[in-house]
Amino acid sequence: MSATDPAAKKSRYLLTDWNPNDESKWDSKLAWRTLWITTYSLILAFCVWFLPSAIAPKLNALGFNLDKSQLYWLTALPGLAAGILRLIYMFLPPLIGTRKLVGITSLLCILPMAGWFYVVQDNTTPYWVLLTLAFMCGIGGGAFSGYMPSTGYFFPKRLSGTALGLQGGIGNLGMSVILLVGPVLMGFGLFGLTWLAPQQQVAGDHVGESIWVYNAAIFFVPWCILAAILAFVWLRDVPVKANLKQQLDIFSNPNTWYMTILYVMTFGLFSGFSAVFALLINNQFGDQSALNLGVKGATYAFLGPLIGSLIRMSWGIFCDRMGGAIWTFISGVGMAITMGGIAWVLTNPTGKTDFYIFLGLMLAMFLFSGFGNAGTFKQMPMIMPARQAGGAIGFTSAIASLGPFLVGVALSAVGTGGAWAFFLGCAIFCALCSVLCWVMYARKNAPFPG
Repeated sequence: MSATDPAAKKSRYLLTDWNPNDESKWDSKLAWRTLWITTYSLILAFCVWFLPSAIAPKLNALGFNLDKSQLYWLTALPGLAAGILRLIYMFLPPLIGTRKLVGITSLLCILPMAGWFYVVQDNTTPYWVLLTLAFMCGIGGGAFSGYMPSTGYFFPKRLSGTALGLQGGIGNLGMSVILLVGPVLMGFGLFGLTWLAPQQQVAGDHVGESIWVYNAAIFFVPWCILAAILAFVWLRDVPVKANLKQQLDIFSNPNTWYMTILYVMTFGLFSGFSAVFALLINNQFGDQSALNLGVKGATYAFLGPLIGSLIRMSWGIFCDRMGGAIWTFISGVGMAITMGGIAWVLTNPTGKTDFYIFLGLMLAMFLFSGFGNAGTFKQMPMIMPARQAGGAIGFTSAIASLGPFLVGVALSAVGTGGAWAFFLGCAIFCALCSVLCWVMYARKNAPFPG
């Protein structure tokens, strides 16, 4: 075969005779290298996904004059886009391979960041442009349903919980990173951007003070370029091939649908409340609320996704030892109890004591969601055939990524006074999911233990 033969060129990046469950045909160094590069890209992707959640609370201070409903929609649309894009991404790993998947996605993430960088400097930007950019940020959330099954191809079943738990948990940290780092970056001029004038706040508690909102949008661009370079140079593709027709057979497996419901509970609500956490605090207890307590949502918004992500990252090893189903069940029960408590608090909040109870219950809810996110991703490779497991992971994550959209739209619809009813509905949903998990997966002699 000549060096110019297309097949020869392809073989440079395509692994041959790859079987991670056979130690003689598994390269652990390559597997872990793939995990870390892909996870690095995923962190950045999640930063992009939640970029509107970091920027939205600051827009009115810049003179954009958006109402509460409009702000909720800005944080909701990335979730809708992520759900749509995940339905596409779930089919990509066998079609284009890990290398192109990660490299191209890392470059695509630059587009919405560049867009937000420019529009926040002009408070006359039409609202539809802001909505379009918010939708484009969904590319960051969409990547997840391609990255996770793709990485799963590189690890044996005995390490699937640990590997996917690490990737999912560390990747989810991107939500917390942008919500924590974003406001910090807005507080000073970045080296190299000093040619841009600082923005002046024209509303809120800090009128006349300088702020650099555009920093949060542009800071991660060089890191995305680095992620693309690492992917194209160091990643490889595994010989897992399946056409679209073959991949669609996941829908004939009832576990695909059961696990989708459970992952909507764990990740859907986790991502949904992560996206609106700052706005929720502002509207229920902050300066924009009837209580006018002066509580700033941006101060606490990063804590929820941080707790959930750290638990998901660290709990994979426990899922490998004990099984994922029991932790998914514990997650559902805990989330049902905490959400019920939040509903009770929000029926008639009266002061800062109620705020701290609300905050504690919200953080506990994020904690329990982390258990479930680790548990569900351990379950799927265990209860489904290898080829189906990848597609099922992609599909369940696609549906669950609608969480920010559904939660944002629901809270916008019910208004500040109806938030308690939405939390009560979430509590009932989690309770029903717990029953499903116990009957099908977690109890002794369950039909599909895993």
